[in-house]
Amino acid sequence: MRGGLTEAGPTPARSTIQAALTAMSVLAALALSVSACATGGTGARDEGPAHADAVAGAGTSPSAASTGPPDRTEAVRLIKDDPEVSAGVKRELQPCVGDEYPVDVSYGDLTGGSGDDIIVNVLTCGDAVGMGSYVYRKEDDGYRNVFQAEEPPVYAEMDRGDLVVTKQVYEKGDPVSDPSGENVITYRWASGRFVKEYSWHNDYSSIVGDDPTVAPEAS
Repeated sequence: MRGGLTEAGPTPARSTIQAALTAMSVLAALALSVSACATGGTGARDEGPAHADAVAGAGTSPSAASTGPPDRTEAVRLIKDDPEVSAGVKRELQPCVGDEYPVDVSYGDLTGGSGDDIIVNVLTCGDAVGMGSYVYRKEDDGYRNVFQAEEPPVYAEMDRGDLVVTKQVYEKGDPVSDPSGENVITYRWASGRFVKEYSWHNDYSSIVGDDPTVAPEAS
């Protein structure tokens, strides 16, 4: 009996201890497994959406850029990268305040290309004198310079599908703000280029505007 008790007594204890150790090992393994899965899962979740966004951006950004006209910053880049633009105009094309460049940019259909044409007028900062006017035609591989006028002061704009270029005329002694007249030339796109359609000259009065206008007295 004593030997039986000696053998029987420790068995439940050892079984209990071994069971406890086994349970602890299982719990520890589960904890490590959960921790590893959580870490790996988080990494996958972090990388998954980021990768999806990058792919979406790579697919949509060029599409958006190709369907929409360039903004003012890209229009300035067109001028600076264009070998047809004179060095003098490029030299004048500097920011006036901060990153604001003295350019007027217009969009519209002048040439019947694959997208809107761009008219860019480069001005001076102080007096807004037109240094150069340019038309860029949208083509499959980008934009191509199809017109330019660099005889200041000059300004180009669109009027009912025609390109209208205005050149101020100054006589000796005229201030920049008060030219004596203007030459206006209208061009129409034909056979792959702008063709002069018609032109006229306007003389400005040297009297109107010198004195303030006085309202007539009531009778």
